[in-house]
Amino acid sequence: MSRFFHRRAASTAFAFTVLGLIAMALPHPALAQTKIKMVLNWKYEGPQAWFFLAQDKGYFKAEGLDVQIDQGEGSSASIPKVASGAYQAGFGDINAIIELAAKDPAQAPVAVQMLYNTTPFAIVVKKDSPIKTPKDLEGKTAGAPANDGALKLFPAFAKIAHVDAGKVAITNMAPNLREQMLMRGQVDAIFGYVTTVTFSGKGMGLDPGKDWRFIRYGDYGMDLYSNAVFFSRSFIKENPAAVKGFLAALNHAIKDVIANPDAAVDYVMKREALLKRDVEKEKLIATMRNDMSHPEIARLGLGDVDDARLKRSIAIVVDTNKLPRMPAPSEIFDRSFLPSRAERPSAL
Repeated sequence: MSRFFHRRAASTAFAFTVLGLIAMALPHPALAQTKIKMVLNWKYEGPQAWFFLAQDKGYFKAEGLDVQIDQGEGSSASIPKVASGAYQAGFGDINAIIELAAKDPAQAPVAVQMLYNTTPFAIVVKKDSPIKTPKDLEGKTAGAPANDGALKLFPAFAKIAHVDAGKVAITNMAPNLREQMLMRGQVDAIFGYVTTVTFSGKGMGLDPGKDWRFIRYGDYGMDLYSNAVFFSRSFIKENPAAVKGFLAALNHAIKDVIANPDAAVDYVMKREALLKRDVEKEKLIATMRNDMSHPEIARLGLGDVDDARLKRSIAIVVDTNKLPRMPAPSEIFDRSFLPSRAERPSAL
């Protein structure tokens, strides 16, 4: 009897072993990953290469994330999309976050990584325009898409530059018509990001350096931060490890882009084959050079902010727009999810 049970036990063990080996050989369903829907600042373009690279090279997946990346409609437009719950993450203007936090702190997203650390906002006029200083805008017409970050900040800029904003007529247009309307004389000036407008002009066959004059906000004392990666408050509270993993993956991708911008553009072209590859590469490099290379990154590393500078920025936005409260820097930016200082770039 004992031999029978012994043989049966051995047979059963053998059967389970075989079944186990078969199960190992069969494809397994993917492990559950945290889903993140992200909305960008604009249509697909070269300066977004790190997001696409992190997705395509599996950096997000390695952190347990399933990330969907959608095109945006303007740097300010991404903030309400995250605040509403339509998206968990976004890339857009931190000054729009400040404005929402002052009005509705419970709904305002939180920035967790600063990318555009140099003020990119400008007013652009034709080279032969009589508008040479901000004050010259009075009595003129200026335009931009409704969600343009520079337009949103114009009241603050006007106050700092001693311009009567009430004497400047504002008109809105579709993003693809902005530079065309300037050249046709339909508006006297346009608002925009220096890099974005520059490359739109190049796409029209213009030489922006010769054909246009740029009145930069930063030259008139408006030293603001710009586009940051941000998440909804509820997602941060419920998924802190996912936020940390997202930034680790993105930091990895940014370093890849810095090392080889040419290869990075391939990931952009996969999203929109009609783009001109050489233009998108030039735009990517210009963005790193002009929008992401504030001297403070040598001290803080890319991704972090200077709290004193952010506090000044908050005060400018709140005071100029007569907002109901002054958010603390900690309400606007949370650095606790960033990779360590040693892991983040010190120069681009």
